[in-house]
Amino acid sequence: MARKSSGLGDRHEKILAYLKQFQDDSGYSPSIRQIGESIGVNSTSLVDYYLKQLEKSGFIERDSHVSRSIRLIEDPTHLAAKPSIKESLVQAAESMREMFSIPIAGRIVASAPIPIPSSDLSLFDSESTIDIARSMLPAKEKLEDLFALEVDGDSMIDAMVNDGDIVIMRRAIQANNGEMVAVWLNDNDETTLKYFFKEDGRIRLQPANPNMKPIYINNPEQVRIMGKVVMVIRQVQV
Repeated sequence: MARKSSGLGDRHEKILAYLKQFQDDSGYSPSIRQIGESIGVNSTSLVDYYLKQLEKSGFIERDSHVSRSIRLIEDPTHLAAKPSIKESLVQAAESMREMFSIPIAGRIVASAPIPIPSSDLSLFDSESTIDIARSMLPAKEKLEDLFALEVDGDSMIDAMVNDGDIVIMRRAIQANNGEMVAVWLNDNDETTLKYFFKEDGRIRLQPANPNMKPIYINNPEQVRIMGKVVMVIRQVQV
């Protein structure tokens, strides 16, 4: 749950303290990966979200086209006393209230389909979640319909889905051509993440990797749609 104070959240404060210490020690700003490690967050998307909040609140400046370009504007204790900054901090806190947790239901392969025993659906315990800002998702999404899966494999790399990334899924039992879906192949108890196409009375599961061939399922009833991808969260490779 997000903090509901009118000031900075705990992770905002940790980021500011880390930025100051790192820049004092090194003379330049840390990378997104290093910032994430300092606050215990592996998602670059979530770290970027916190930085945008700090930038909007007037605590930092950065050039989105240049790496390691974060600049602390001045001592945060000074900024907090300024009415205009207090105002923007309230807005930032309001945005942080939109943070919510999505359960990580298990792992999905992005490669050739492989047998997945039913026990793997409980690969992660009930406490395994990923934090997402509501504003990062399309407004129409119903939060109760969302779940997350960890990607295993590289068949979707040209769709910017890499091994170890997290995909946010919307529960669905049908799909339109061209949508990225998690599917279960009933006959073999196999699962995979692919683009979905229904054509000529059969199903084509299309990878986004030029080194891999599409998978053709002649009997559409073998294919069970589990969900559609609505968002990809890139994971930091340590």
